[in-house]
Formats: sequence, structure tokens, C-alpha cells
Amino acid sequence: MSPVLFETRGKVAIITLYRPERRNAINAEAGHALAEAIARLEADDALQIGILRGEGAVFCAGMDLAAFSEGKVEELLFSEGGFGGLTESHRTKPIIAACHGAALAGGFELALGCDMIVAEEGCRFGLPEVLRGLVAGAGGALRLASLIPPARAREILLTGRLFDTAEAWELGLIARRAEAGQATEAALALAEEIARNAPLALRETLRLSREIERRAVDPLWSENARTLKAIMESADAAEGAKAFLEKRAPEWSAK
Repeated sequence: MSPVLFETRGKVAIITLYRPERRNAINAEAGHALAEAIARLEADDALQIGILRGEGAVFCAGMDLAAFSEGKVEELLFSEGGFGGLTESHRTKPIIAACHGAALAGGFELALGCDMIVAEEGCRFGLPEVLRGLVAGAGGALRLASLIPPARAREILLTGRLFDTAEAWELGLIARRAEAGQATEAALALAEEIARNAPLALRETLRLSREIERRAVDPLWSENARTLKAIMESADAAEGAKAFLEKRAPEWSAK
């Protein structure tokens, strides 16, 4: 079965990350499949909006660590459109992330790359890359710092701590909250409300509403890529991944 499923409900596309046994972690195959699903949404004139959701216990646990051993990291992160064809894409149709369980590391970056987040109560969010010798280079560091007060963003990014739906709501990161088990239904209700509106007006309103973030973030993607590549080649990044797999504390060398 494909690692990404695509279905439609009227004018709404529902895109499902379908690797529940791997907590929907994104490997090369899933990354390509997600990019294709987003392109399909964009190309279909009958569709007005998309929902990105995860199957199983969580929304998405991030990039699959197997991508490191398979030499697929650059392919995943630096392909057209960024991670999953989403984080750096210039879309004309909105996408809502329906988050439950956890949206961590690259999973949270996918959610931040969407236009709105609907989250169940108790969902955990975070960018714990620094705990593994990495940076949140699929838009996490750039976007979080542009969306919430800088001091709060740095505290989250530099500690790598997790936070829940209530704090995400307080920070203004999520558009709507849902009861447990209702993230997809709440996202669908929001999507259908939006899809009733005029297509041209939706597209142009979306474009204008993105301008502040786009002007803040887009000029920094090349610097982001340089930093990410340098960090991924570091000894600390290798040690972070090794320590995680061996279930031990990392021993950093600052190299």
C-alpha cells in the first residue's frame, strides 16, 4: 500500500500519511508520495482545499531515521517544494493539518508548512532536533520564529522541549481545537466551511495572508540549506543519531 493516501470529499482532498507502524515517519518513498498528493490537489480544479492527517496513534513523528543510513536525507529535504514537497512549496490552495497524538520534528514542520492547524486536546508538538545534534531545518526554526514571539520561539527551539495543544493554542499556532479523536472531523468541518466560498477570492486572500510570512522566510531558505547541510555532516549529528538508536545519552564533541 502507498505510504500516502488520497481521497476526496466534495471540494476537499484528504491526504493521509499511512505508515502507522513507523508513527508516520517520512522516508524517501513517503516524501515523494506526499509531494505527488500535493501536486494532485493543486492540479484538480474541482478541489478547493486539502487536509493533511496521519493514520494511527500520531500525526507524524518526523523524518524516518532510516533515511540517514540509506543516504536519502538530502533527497528528502532538498527536493522541489522542500520536505515532503510541502515545507517550501508555493501553493494556491490552502491545506489544514489535522494533528493528533504527536507532531514532532519534521512532523511539526509539515504542520507548520500547512496554512492552518487543527489539533486534538493533548496532542504534543515539538522540535527536538537539538537533542540529536541537528537543527530544525525543514522550516521549523524559520517558521516558529516568524509566527510566535521570538523569546518563546527560542526557548522551544533551544531546549527541544515538547508542548501540548493548550500551549500551542495560547501561542496562536493552531486555528481550532478538537476533542480527542475528532481532529480529522474538525478539520473537515473547517475545510467545508472554507470551500463554500468563491475560488478566486479564496486564492487571492490566501496569497495576501501569506505575504508577511513569505517575505520573512523565503529569503532565508538558502541560508537554511547551507546551515542544515553543514550540521548534517557534523560528528555531533552522527553521534546524536547513534545515541538515539542505542538508547543512551549522546557524547558531544562540538565538531
